[in-house]
Amino acid sequence: MPAMKERTSRSRATPRPFVLWREVLTAYAAPALMAGAAGVLTGQPELAVAACTSIAGTSAVVAFLVGAWLRRGGQPRRWTIALPRPALTLVLVVTATGAAALLGWFAAQWLPAHTLVPAPAWLERLRIDLPLSAALATTIVTLRWRSTTAATRT
Repeated sequence: MPAMKERTSRSRATPRPFVLWREVLTAYAAPALMAGAAGVLTGQPELAVAACTSIAGTSAVVAFLVGAWLRRGGQPRRWTIALPRPALTLVLVVTATGAAALLGWFAAQWLPAHTLVPAPAWLERLRIDLPLSAALATTIVTLRWRSTTAATRT
């Protein structure tokens, strides 16, 4: 009779460690696949293209910026640990979404009005794509990071 292997894998109660490159890759792949599939299934080629460019790109950039800021060289800021998880998430989501909304407005409104950049339809998508992607990426990265810091503190 074969010997039974002892299971040495971690239990699901302990989260995987926060690895920035993995969070950024997930932040790009998840919205690209979901929005891309929705664009293909609903017959919206502009959504399928936006899925891999403005939607997923914004998610990856925001995940990198927020994740790097939270990690701060492996030494978290005291207030990011002290605040309750929902409050920290809300503060960061409002900040990232506001910055992305301003960037989307700038790209869609100000650039065509004040430069030689034409105003194609995809430029208008940025007013929605950027803040929405920023909000989702910030929420996921903040909650993932905070779950790993809570595990290492105890």
